[in-house]
Amino acid sequence: MYYAIKFGWVTPSNAKFTNVADDIETLNKATLRGEYDICAISFALYPFVKDDYALLKTAVSFGEGYGPKLIKRKGTKLKRNFTVALSGEFTTNGLLFKIAYPNARIKYMNFLEIEQAVLDGVVDAGVLIHESILTYDENLEVEKELWDIWVELSGGGLPLPLGGMCIRRSIPLHSAIDYENTLIKAVNVANKNRNVLAPMLIDKDLIRVDAATLDKYLDLYANDNSVELSDIQYKALDKLFELGYKHGFYENLIKSQDFLIPSEYSELRAQ
Repeated sequence: MYYAIKFGWVTPSNAKFTNVADDIETLNKATLRGEYDICAISFALYPFVKDDYALLKTAVSFGEGYGPKLIKRKGTKLKRNFTVALSGEFTTNGLLFKIAYPNARIKYMNFLEIEQAVLDGVVDAGVLIHESILTYDENLEVEKELWDIWVELSGGGLPLPLGGMCIRRSIPLHSAIDYENTLIKAVNVANKNRNVLAPMLIDKDLIRVDAATLDKYLDLYANDNSVELSDIQYKALDKLFELGYKHGFYENLIKSQDFLIPSEYSELRAQ
């Protein structure tokens, strides 16, 4: 979602963006350390960094009837305390899994290693994310859709919050607003020009998957609903934070819209 900036289609007016690509849990931990000014995060991480980072309204991923998958080897039955591979302690899928399966024994590993770990019997099951939900081995089967867990826990009617962006609070407010507006524009431009951008990513060897899988993946996670947070997405975030608080993972109950950049400041400043 940031390649419109990287390729020069959208140019920040008074900032230089340096793009660092990493798996989401590495970025979550980098944000806990305060390493980046702007960073992609799992939404489940946000309550842990709310004092130092504001939520951005753009570059978000939600599931709508789909999401990460808990998989196991075909024909096996999971015990109450089964071992499971998760892609990170602070991921959204990790939070929902731990609420639904409190007795499971967790091993954290890079999401690209989870499928093979299940096939090799290193763990009994694993939660697949990203493009892995589309391409997993035929010897594996789905034990539970995390979408179904989300519906059961949330009561239904809300999209599944997965990942978003945050920005360091110490950045001057007028600059933070400019950066957010630049990112909103970049995600919008990339989304509208996907038929041009997607082949470029493949030609430059910037993507792990083929064209058909990329197209399907973008349909799911980088689409019209990724450009700017909507009212129903705010409600979904609040429900996620409520669930985390209710089950003892967060110290405080927060509301997502209390932690946004006050973009109305630009209008007030101009008066």
